[in-house]
Amino acid sequence: MLEDLQLIAQVRNGNTDAFAQIIERYQSHIVKYLYRLTGEYETARDLTQDTFIQAYKSLRKNKDGILLKAWLYGIATNKGLQYRRRKKIITFVPFDDAQNSDPPDDKNHTDEIAEKMMVETALLKVPKEQRICMLLHFVEGFKYREIAQTLHISEDAVRMRVARGSREFRKQYGPKGGDV
Repeated sequence: MLEDLQLIAQVRNGNTDAFAQIIERYQSHIVKYLYRLTGEYETARDLTQDTFIQAYKSLRKNKDGILLKAWLYGIATNKGLQYRRRKKIITFVPFDDAQNSDPPDDKNHTDEIAEKMMVETALLKVPKEQRICMLLHFVEGFKYREIAQTLHISEDAVRMRVARGSREFRKQYGPKGGDV
């Protein structure tokens, strides 16, 4: 597989197949990320499509040296936030992909649902900027530097948001907060 920089160069030279490789490489990750932000699978798919359309249009104009993954997640984050502002939706989806999971058949299912609801409730109470940094770091596996580039903030701001968000999550999670 070609490296991101090679794909970007090919797209800038008019190679649409190179952009198809970019989509193939990042589409499922972006859909899952946007699903966690919006709580709606079809909306996440639509926003992902919008993300790649904007990326394609902008890629030829952008300067060299962009980190493709961080840049795409930045566009996706903006699309997700725009959607939430328009819809005024404040929701969170559990960390696992609900679209692809089979329902458990044991009696612990009720406990798992209660636990997920407690996590969702606690995460909803974490401020949006902190929650986004936490999702990108803990769920998507971004390093602080990548988050900083994605959100156009300093690494120190990312560290602070992740730390404060984690503290707020533990506080909101209740008596089990120390166990998280």
